[in-house]
Amino acid sequence: MSLDGSYDAGNIFAKILRGEMPAVKVYEDEHVLAFMDVFPQAKGHTLVIPKQSSARNFLEEAPDVIGPLMLGVQRVARAVRAALNPDGLVITQFNGAPAGQTVFHLHFHIIPRWEGVPLGRHAQGMADMDELKVLAAEISAKVG
Repeated sequence: MSLDGSYDAGNIFAKILRGEMPAVKVYEDEHVLAFMDVFPQAKGHTLVIPKQSSARNFLEEAPDVIGPLMLGVQRVARAVRAALNPDGLVITQFNGAPAGQTVFHLHFHIIPRWEGVPLGRHAQGMADMDELKVLAAEISAKVG
């Protein structure tokens, strides 16, 4: 999918926002929803999405949504750091399929990294839901 097109309200993140699909939630406020990636690249891989948005990518998002969204990303990233104590964090966002985007609802990835631990491939294997729930509770407890 290119950078141009129309928003598909049937995408998985839109379904999660509407409560039609489950998610292991980490944090939620009036602007953002953060939840565990079910196809994680590392332990603690968390996604943050805007709640009131039909932007497929960052380039399409309204300026008044960007500020609260970025504050949510920062808040969750700090919680991931506090809960899991990684050596580093990758905070990334993709725009268009050629850039690696697979779900066309604006979202940010927060991926903890540890020295000597290779990064997994996205969608390589589904995580254990019980493990995700434990991680989400640990991260959620650190959201400030």
